Amino acid sequence: MLQAGLHNSRRAPVRITEVSPRDGLQHEANFVPTLRKIALINALSRTGVTEIEAGSFVSSAAIPQLADSDEVLRAIDRIPGVTYSALVPNERGLERARAAGVDKIAVFTAASNSFTRHNIKATVQESLVRFRPIVAAAKRDGMAVRAYLSTVVFCPYEGRVPPTQVRDVMERLLDLAVDDISLGETVGKASPTDIRRLLDTVLPHVEPAHLSLHFHDTYGMAVANALTAWWDYGITAFDASAGGLGGCPYAPGASGNVATEDLVFALKASGANVPVDEMLVAACAQQLGDAVRHPLNSRLSQLHHREKPQPAWRE
Repeated sequence: MLQAGLHNSRRAPVRITEVSPRDGLQHEANFVPTLRKIALINALSRTGVTEIEAGSFVSSAAIPQLADSDEVLRAIDRIPGVTYSALVPNERGLERARAAGVDKIAVFTAASNSFTRHNIKATVQESLVRFRPIVAAAKRDGMAVRAYLSTVVFCPYEGRVPPTQVRDVMERLLDLAVDDISLGETVGKASPTDIRRLLDTVLPHVEPAHLSLHFHDTYGMAVANALTAWWDYGITAFDASAGGLGGCPYAPGASGNVATEDLVFALKASGANVPVDEMLVAACAQQLGDAVRHPLNSRLSQLHHREKPQPAWRE
């Protein structure tokens, strides 16, 4: 029965949440103009991704790169079938998200106290207390809610994180009635064996449809980890960033997110049903590299660049 269930889940379409406009850009030193952000999101909306994390309503002092999220979310073209989400840290952020017409909000915690203290100046328990009124208010307003749960394998300050610790925080997030949880392998050090250990622990306690996996590619393991989760466990939702843009300032040494185009190519080559055009994403990544003024690391985008693609977006 398990193998039959896995066979059926592997036939289900893989859903990609494109995180480059928020998680990818948030700590870039060179400010990307508002019109370029709008053009990026509009271009990504036509690649086949299911959801785009389009902004953040964190204080502009904390993340100057995304200070224009209100303007960006009001100006983008809304494509039917694409969900537009944004990170929301508090009730003031929720008010801004509501006014900007966000479809879905995201809240953020981790499995390790050291990481949450560095990142959001709170313990894991304190972060969950903060979330309760935000999640309740968003649900009343008809907005879906995602929860990011980071450091699910390694913490940059505490080392290896026990899977049971991840399970316990995940269950508390589910008790808050979030719609889905993104498990973040923040350091990018995990192997497929680590991912199997994690999923063996958490999947008895959550429906796979409510999980997304968020891999960083520091050690070049992100695609292998995603293929393991899809093939062995039937996970069909992944976060990814065009060009592999991103990284976490609170995880020293961690590199960017897995590149959307590389992940989509690998999944398709393995037989997955992924309704995303990876070459359109690669074209977006090339323009994104121009906007942040440094080269990106995705393999498919480098190939696409050598083939001199047409611009993916226009301002």
